[in-house]
Amino acid sequence: MRVVSVNVGLPREVAWKGGSVSTGIFKGPVRGRVTVRRLNLDGDRQADLSVHGGADKAVYAYPAEHYDYWRSELAGMEMPFGLPGMFGENFTTEGLVEDAVNIGDHFRIGTAELVVTQPRLPCYKLGLRFGRDDMVKRFLASGRTGFYFSVSREGEVEAGDAVALIDREPNRVAVPDITRLYVSKRYSPAEVETLRRATRVQALPQNWRSYFLGRQEKLG
Repeated sequence: MRVVSVNVGLPREVAWKGGSVSTGIFKGPVRGRVTVRRLNLDGDRQADLSVHGGADKAVYAYPAEHYDYWRSELAGMEMPFGLPGMFGENFTTEGLVEDAVNIGDHFRIGTAELVVTQPRLPCYKLGLRFGRDDMVKRFLASGRTGFYFSVSREGEVEAGDAVALIDREPNRVAVPDITRLYVSKRYSPAEVETLRRATRVQALPQNWRSYFLGRQEKLG
């Protein structure tokens, strides 16, 4: 497991549907070591802090393995899919796909230590990035959401650094499990059990836990 690319970007004004939108989704690769701090990477910022950024979304990772899927899915679009950062990710990774990553798993990357907190639920700005209104729906349906890290120890990371698992969260709730629990209208018995385990994961942000506790209460 390794980091293929470290990507950063500052908010910019972008024309969208007759208006102007400020967004930090446009990120590109940087060379050399980059400091990873509690709230973001040096040289990286978010435009709307009410829904983006913060300690639970300090670093966004997206698997490089998904890029081939999107080249096929969006065939005909003139997009620079050879360039990491297309999905607004800070780390483009290799060997670290969602199914194999649990909420609460603890990793060392470079000299930084990070904890997986949640999948990405995209907003309309992903559609802006790709110039497609259907991109948010496609993204969620694909299950290729990537995931966020919180930073438990600040440090430096650069492209090529190994991603080392320090500790596996014992409740074993994978990133796609959280997405499925969120979008499901009805739960199977297996999903009910996953729901209960999810509420016990300390790394899961409070807004997610509150939502799932509410769903659990309705189940009786």
